[in-house]
Amino acid sequence: MAAIRNIVILTGAGVSAESGLETFRAADGLWENHRVEDVATPEAFARDPELVQRFYDMRRTAIMQAQPNPAHAALARLDAAWPGALLLVTQNIDDLHERAGATRVLHMHGEGLSAWCTACDARIGWSRSLLDEPPCPSCGATALRPDIVWFGEMPYRMDDIFDALREADLFVSIGTSGAVYPAAGFVRQARECGARTLELNLEASQGSAWFHETRLGPASALVPQWVEEILVTRS
Repeated sequence: MAAIRNIVILTGAGVSAESGLETFRAADGLWENHRVEDVATPEAFARDPELVQRFYDMRRTAIMQAQPNPAHAALARLDAAWPGALLLVTQNIDDLHERAGATRVLHMHGEGLSAWCTACDARIGWSRSLLDEPPCPSCGATALRPDIVWFGEMPYRMDDIFDALREADLFVSIGTSGAVYPAAGFVRQARECGARTLELNLEASQGSAWFHETRLGPASALVPQWVEEILVTRS
């Protein structure tokens, strides 16, 4: 641990599940008889914007009702105390990392409490419905959509993520399935660049073979234990 200075942490749905924000995907892969992919693509939005906006209105409401759990709190503690570089990359669109106190957060799949104006490219904090096509506060156009990376779109700030992975001494993946690219490939890149790799997950991910170490259990238990361990060792 003494040699570790730069850390990249990837978080997925498993971090927020214990706050009640499990995925909207049912066991049969449907949402109100629609495939989730059919409400999370640019083509779906063009075909039926009302359906897509209603889906994200529900997600927005769920985010605002949720509260950070001990995993979020522990990562915020690490963020505040860690003297080296630290980047907390999340696949989640909720703001629970920030509400717990973390500041070095990158939302690679966008943010549920943000709207994107496709007319002027403004990103606006948003907590209301988008169903009634409200005007953009920046330009007045009725061109607001959820500020979410949909299937087929490029995740945000990939250059920043890859730069951090190249410099990382430790890569930690928390609560991810290891099935969604490009995030599923981060462990391989980090390891090839010489980083130590650690997985904290409820069950082994599809990419577990790439990790030097895997610890299984709920994030609310594993993450605080690991953060305490690394901070004590650092001191």
